[in-house]
Parts: sequence; C-alpha cells; structure tokens
Amino acid sequence: MFRKAFFALLCVTGLMASAPLLAGQQQMSVSAFDFSFPSIEGANLDLSDYQGRVLLIVNTASRCGFTRQYSALQNLWSAYRDKGLVVIGVPSNNFGGQELDTEAEVKQFCEVNFDIDFPMTAITDIKGADAHEFYKWAGAQVGMLGKPKWNFHKFLVGRDGQIADWFSSVSEPDSPKFRSAIEEALAQNSPS
Repeated sequence: MFRKAFFALLCVTGLMASAPLLAGQQQMSVSAFDFSFPSIEGANLDLSDYQGRVLLIVNTASRCGFTRQYSALQNLWSAYRDKGLVVIGVPSNNFGGQELDTEAEVKQFCEVNFDIDFPMTAITDIKGADAHEFYKWAGAQVGMLGKPKWNFHKFLVGRDGQIADWFSSVSEPDSPKFRSAIEEALAQNSPS
C-alpha cells in the first residue's frame, strides 16, 4: 500500500513539475507575429504582415521628456526599413497621463513635429489588467526587469518573432549599442 501511494505521489509531483515546462513550450510557440493592434487610422495593424522582419515596438507619449526620441526612431526607420526593420509606435497614456486625448491628435502631433511616417497603433494600454496582449506576452518573455516602466520603452523583436532585446526609456535609439542590436537582429536569417 505504501509503495502505491508513494508511486502515485511521484507521478503527481512529476506532472506538476512538468506543467510550467509545458506552459513555457506553449508560450514560446507564440510569436509577436500572432498579435495585432488597432492602427492610429482605425484599421487593423496585423504584426503578421511583417513576418520575417525585425520589429522595434516602442510605447510612446506626446508630452513626455523622452518624446524627442521620435526623431531618432524616424531616423532608424528611414535608415533600416529597406533592410527589414519596422518601427511601430504604440501611443499610451499609462505613465503620467502624458498622451494626447485622441488618435487624430497624436497622429497630427507626430507628423507635424517629427515627420513620423512609421506605423503607429491606436492609444493602447501596455500595463495592468487591461494591457494589450502583446505587452502581456512580451512581459512574460522578458520578466519583471524588462517590462516597461515608463514611456519610450523599446522591444526589439527578431525575424523569428521572439523578443531579441529590450531597452529602457533612457536608451537613446541612435546610440551605437542600440544600432548594433538592430544590425545584429537584421543579420539573422529569416526562419523558413
């Protein structure tokens, strides 16, 4: 009787121990290309449209001390888009209430002040219970340290759709380290 109980306990313990592993395998089978956002113009912005490309996904805000980073992001987009980089701005009002009230205002602000022409999403929650599913997934990939803590946090997504790196708000998009990470991601072969 003791042997059967002990064996049953081992089996249950083994199943419980493998559950996180199985969940992790399922989580890894998801990629950034499985998500979509509403675009700033109101259409759908399917990340699957960029399958095999490198994505730089940045949560933005129009009235933030880091808003000047829009210029460097536009420069990256201009310099690397023909090589496979897609910069995507995700306006968010989650940090300090620093985003404008409507998508039309955000779009006009970005075009007039920074000549932005890279894709942008609608105003989106990126943290908390209402966070967009991409941000929940990305946060699970990078852990607590890599989750956005403020505006202009950047996720670099490789050609395989997985998070290749992340950069905090203070990381300048035109720094040598940042450009090196983008070039390294672009050098990777697209998965077949």
